[in-house]
Amino acid sequence: MDAQLVCCVALCLLGAGSFDAAVIQTPRHLIKMKGQQVEMNCNPEKDHPAVFWYQQKQSKELKFLIYFQNQRPVDQIDMVKERFSAEWPSNSLCSLKISTSEVEDSALYLCSSSQST
Repeated sequence: MDAQLVCCVALCLLGAGSFDAAVIQTPRHLIKMKGQQVEMNCNPEKDHPAVFWYQQKQSKELKFLIYFQNQRPVDQIDMVKERFSAEWPSNSLCSLKISTSEVEDSALYLCSSSQST
C-alpha cells in the first residue's frame, strides 16, 4: 500500500454541534490527505469583536494560534505562517487555512469569540 495514502491529517473541530453555543464552527470533522489544502470557519457570537483560534494536539496543551479584534489580526505569534493563514473579512466568517497539510497538523482546532480581550 502506498505510504502516502496511509498518511492522513485528521482535524477535529468543536463548536459545530448543537450545544446552544452562539459560536458556530464548521466543518465539525475533517480528514485530509497530506499535502491537501484545509479550510475551517468560525461564525462568532453576534456583537463579539474578538475571535481566537487554538490548536490542541493529542495529549498536549491548548496552543494559541491567532487573535482578531474588529476583523484585524492582532496577535499570531504561534501560528506557522509558512502554511497557516487566517482572515476575518467584514460581514463574513472568520477562517483558518492550511495551505499544504502535514501529518503534524493533526489536531483539535477551536475558535472562540469574546466581547473583549
